[in-house]
Amino acid sequence: MEYLLFSYPNCEECSRLKKYLAEKELAFQEFDLTRKESRLKIRDYLEVLKRDETGGIILPTLVLQDKNEMAAVMNSREEMENWLRSKA
Repeated sequence: MEYLLFSYPNCEECSRLKKYLAEKELAFQEFDLTRKESRLKIRDYLEVLKRDETGGIILPTLVLQDKNEMAAVMNSREEMENWLRSKA
């Protein structure tokens, strides 16, 4: 399983999810959306990203891929915990 985390610096929810992934010893690739390369990468997932009422992308966004197939998209520690429990 590959974990791709799209985040912003100084984002409390982003930090919370990163900490949880580290606690679970899940390796992830982080994409800081203040960087051009990361903004280009997130475009690969525009059709599946969750958005708020104004159309903005909800952060953090964690994309789970299994063998280049999208397995899930999550936006919080709680969603990740629930997903992991469902797979146990």
